Amino acid sequence: MPKINRYVDIDTVEKEAKKDYIDRHSPFLHCADQAEAGVPFAVTVKVGDQYTHPDDLDHYIRSVSLYNGTTLLGEANFPAGLLGGQGAKGNLEVTFKVVPTGKKLNLTAMAYCTKHGLWESDPKVVTVR
Repeated sequence: MPKINRYVDIDTVEKEAKKDYIDRHSPFLHCADQAEAGVPFAVTVKVGDQYTHPDDLDHYIRSVSLYNGTTLLGEANFPAGLLGGQGAKGNLEVTFKVVPTGKKLNLTAMAYCTKHGLWESDPKVVTVR
């Protein structure tokens, strides 16, 4: 089982380099708080918030996955150079369309960095009507 890294509030971190490291690897979920049962629902995952991640041949975000609890809802894989290559930096962003069922979604996202491993988002609960 790989080590799973998690975001910590970077306002509580003293060193700028540590803030950069944590933020640029962390996936952030962006979606509405409520969804309609049976109707496609957009969930955007953005890797990095205040800082951008490199896009080098040996250091880039290779994949982003979206989960509802332990169920994989979607996964996107990316090649090196997608954001411009060698030395380029950018925030990788992907939008998944899911069809909600049940009474709620317990969403989390995972991002895999080729140098720094697996990173997990904070969970987000979405009410399904």
